[in-house]
Amino acid sequence: MFDNLSNKFQNLFSSFSRGKKITEDNVNDAIKEVRLALLEADVNYSVASHFVKKVKEKAIGAEIVKSVSPREQFIKIVHDELIELMGKDEATLDLSNKPAVIMLCGLQGSGKTTTSVKIASFLKKKHKRVLLAACDLQRPAAIEQLKRLALDAHIDVFSMSDEKKATKVSKKALEKAKEEKYDVLILDTAGRLHIDEELMGELEDIKNITQPSEVLYVANATFGQDAVKTAFDFDAKVSITGSILTMLDSDARAGAAISIKEVTKKPLKFEATGEKIDDFQIFNPNSMADRILGMGDVINLVKKAKDVVDEKEAEALEKRIKSKSFNYDDYIKQMSMIKKMGSIKSLLKMVPGMSALSNLDLPEGEMKKTESIIKSMTKKERLEEVDISFERRKRLANGSGTKLDDVNRLVKGFKRIKQFMKKMPTKGLAKGLFSNQMSKFGGNNLWR
Repeated sequence: MFDNLSNKFQNLFSSFSRGKKITEDNVNDAIKEVRLALLEADVNYSVASHFVKKVKEKAIGAEIVKSVSPREQFIKIVHDELIELMGKDEATLDLSNKPAVIMLCGLQGSGKTTTSVKIASFLKKKHKRVLLAACDLQRPAAIEQLKRLALDAHIDVFSMSDEKKATKVSKKALEKAKEEKYDVLILDTAGRLHIDEELMGELEDIKNITQPSEVLYVANATFGQDAVKTAFDFDAKVSITGSILTMLDSDARAGAAISIKEVTKKPLKFEATGEKIDDFQIFNPNSMADRILGMGDVINLVKKAKDVVDEKEAEALEKRIKSKSFNYDDYIKQMSMIKKMGSIKSLLKMVPGMSALSNLDLPEGEMKKTESIIKSMTKKERLEEVDISFERRKRLANGSGTKLDDVNRLVKGFKRIKQFMKKMPTKGLAKGLFSNQMSKFGGNNLWR
């Protein structure tokens, strides 16, 4: 995601560090490169111009801080202005009504139907009772797609397969939501290949009938400026309350993410980062600025860890690490926690300074081999009460369906992990791990 723009910013920051101090000349040179990088990333022209103007004003007028380099100071200015441009803080949903109605709108191909289920699943985890309404009667497979996705996510769906008017479906869905005391009603409306009066008229009618507290425009990030322009047009007709960015796991340019809030003056509320229902999160401007500048995504990495890792289990594991009694049983538990958070590639992208490794052909199968070998161990072997001799290693290879080299590599690697852990401080272990990663980029981390 945004790799091309991130690389350009990294190259720019590297060249900037050769200067001894911030001057108007080197700022002007840097600003030209920033403007070009943004325009090539399909950022709205007026947004790009406004952004570089603000960066230039801040950079030239910046107070010199002796403890940081010009590079770090310039990075901080760009980072802060990106956050300002994209909305400063996380936006919230208005769920004050009972039921709260959320109407999703957008063009075909934006991922509206999938996003409807994703936001429903997100709210269900917040202990909200959600009803999905199939109001897309234009696309033949839309209702079946919604039902299939909702079934997998255990979300209720209201549909009227023989009905031709979306307004009637939305009205009946609202009646059902009220009668059966749902907390939230989500309307999956029809998209079009382009904006037309019929589409907008239908949306206005649905809005008038259901009185939604949220009208969310679903923007495909790969559409770039087309997504931003369409968002502006939808806002002019139905007054959107915010946007959702989809397809961020693809080769998307940063134009939509950077421009859409500034153009519509409405916040970005969510982002969809993959095909799975759980690949959906609150849009955080700070996190997005980190990703655009190639700084990883520690904010969402920590959130992901909190969501999937059992706190008591993590604390117990940390105690064992601190007491230097970490064994193969603990190792496989740690691997299980990591797997819950996603693929190794996706996690590496979120760690500052490690995104380049995510492009390598990482052997995800190695984790499966490791699990198979450890599960083939006896209890005494897993607890390291006996030495894993050559004969034992041969038995483990046969029992796990792996090779002797795989077992040797695991045993050798595990010893290295234990040696590393012995050198780690006993206080604030987990925090120390994150701090260690953060310190690899940008020295003083002024933006934190």
